[in-house]
Amino acid sequence: MKQGFHEKDFSVFEIEGLEPRMNALIENVRPKLDELGRGIAPFLSAKCGEEMYPHVAKHARRTVHPPNDTWVAWATSKRGYKALPHFQVGMFADYLFIVMAVIYESPNKTILARSLHTHERQVLDLVPKEAQHEFYWSVDHTKPGGTPHTELGREGLRLIAERLGSVKKSEVLCGRFLQKDDPRVKDGDALIRTIEDTFDTLLPLYRMAF
Repeated sequence: MKQGFHEKDFSVFEIEGLEPRMNALIENVRPKLDELGRGIAPFLSAKCGEEMYPHVAKHARRTVHPPNDTWVAWATSKRGYKALPHFQVGMFADYLFIVMAVIYESPNKTILARSLHTHERQVLDLVPKEAQHEFYWSVDHTKPGGTPHTELGREGLRLIAERLGSVKKSEVLCGRFLQKDDPRVKDGDALIRTIEDTFDTLLPLYRMAF
């Protein structure tokens, strides 16, 4: 990746109005997400053992409210990613996220719910100690923030698993959050290395969803 993400990329979320914000997203951020999508796809395809296709958020359904985040996702289908377990890199106004996600549209929720129960210890030990402060869990992909991995614990994981298996609109995301001023976010090469390292860490969780 030639360059990472800078203040002007994150500041698009401060622009008022759907059309002005979308214009700024399309001009400033989407080309970088397109480049990132193409660049990471071969790495993920090799790791997952099957073709992984990039999908850049278009926000096409929005008619009034401007998006408060944007992303590129990778999944095994050319047609879409929402019904499948997938990987994402995206941004809210204050941070960049690098996550594995199973959202409410995916029937794989129940599979992952069982796996989280069965492999509880493996999941809690998923993240290397030196990186644990950067990893978070979220149960709503539309809202920023989440529960730090260091604070999740067995009880927190069980609550996520139970909700995932019983609530129709449930979802789970796990991954690394990097503040927008983090040097790795601004440096294209460092960002690629960090994304690949993060997806390596999350690969066992991804496999548990099948």
